[in-house]
Parts: sequence; C-alpha cells; structure tokens
Amino acid sequence: MIRAVKAARRYESPHRRQQAEQTRRDIVAAASPLFLQRGYAGTTMATIAAETGVVVETVYRAFDGKAALFRAVVEAALAAGIEPAAQPVEERPAIAAMIAEPDPARQVELYAATQPGIHRRAGPLLRALRDARGLDPELARIWAEMEEWRREGQGRFAEMLASRGVLRSGLSAASAGDIVWTLCSLAVHDLLVLERKWSLQRYGEWLAAALNRELLPDEVKRAR
Repeated sequence: MIRAVKAARRYESPHRRQQAEQTRRDIVAAASPLFLQRGYAGTTMATIAAETGVVVETVYRAFDGKAALFRAVVEAALAAGIEPAAQPVEERPAIAAMIAEPDPARQVELYAATQPGIHRRAGPLLRALRDARGLDPELARIWAEMEEWRREGQGRFAEMLASRGVLRSGLSAASAGDIVWTLCSLAVHDLLVLERKWSLQRYGEWLAAALNRELLPDEVKRAR
C-alpha cells in the first residue's frame, strides 16, 4: 500500500518572527551612521554586520544586498525611524493632523511643516544615494523609484485638496501635484538652506507661503 506523504509545512513562531523584525531594525539602525560617515561605496556589509553584532550572512538574509539595505535606511529616515509597513503614512501623527484640519490654508501649512524635518533626517542619505547612483544600476533604479514614490505621495496631497474643491481655478490636481513635488524637493531645500544659508524655520515659512500662493485661491486665503 502506498501512503501519500504530506509535505512538511514550514512553521515560524511569532517569537521568531519578532526576533527577525528586531534584527532588521537593529541592522538599519547600525547601517545608517555608517552610510552617513563612509558613504555608500565605503560601507561594507561586513562592517554593518560587525556594528550590529551579527554575522554577515544574517545581514544578507534580512536584506537582498547592500542596495536594498540602503533603501531601507533611507525609508526609515523619511519616516522618522518608523517601519513603513508598521504604520501607514496617513496614521502618522503629523499627517493625521494635517488630514483632519478643516481650514485649507492651515492644512497646507501643516503639510509644509513636515518637510524641514524630512530633509534634515533623510537629506544626507538622499544626497549619498543621488551621488552614488552612477556607480550601481540598482542604486539608479532605487533613486528613480523613490522619486516616483515621492511624486505619488505629494500627488495624493494635491488630490485631497482637489477633492475638497479648494484648488485655484483652472489648476488641475495633476498640475498641483507637480507644484508640490517641485517646491518640496531636496533640490529646492538645498538651494535655500545649504547654498543661501536659510534657517530651517525660514525655509518652512517660505514653503508654506509658496504652497498657499500657488495652490489656493485668494478667497480661501482671505477667509482665514
């Protein structure tokens, strides 16, 4: 008699899964200052493993190569250290407060207020990614994907304003998204803050005023 043999099912306990997630967080936390201090090319997976206190094979199991790890480091910086999968963008306190705000002009100001901190946290890593993208096609792909991710996210903010009917007359949601994507870019931040030596407070105030001016009609701004 031939017995059917059941394939063994892989079981992963919640405790082991939590350990793996914590290891990922530890690796990201260790890699971030190394990438900042040594750059992408000067940071090895072996160095990251040693700094984390794990063997290098563990780093490769957690991340599919150095480029993928670098992306995780940048994403953590953009999200203020929050795992992107752990908390949706819309649930983060600053974004949730902006979405709930009924006054469109104040809503734009709250959105603008998120940008200085993003550039302060993620700017050094994004500059390293931008500068190293010519060294590795995978980095070039990640840079392009992150710019598209930023465009889509800022486009959703423009679409939210459009859904409330508060955009300037004749301004489409797509064009409003392009304006937000441009004004909130790292390039504009760097021109004003790094080149012209504006303070982050001045930059944030200018950004709020520029977004209000470009996106909202005068009657909305006068209603405040």
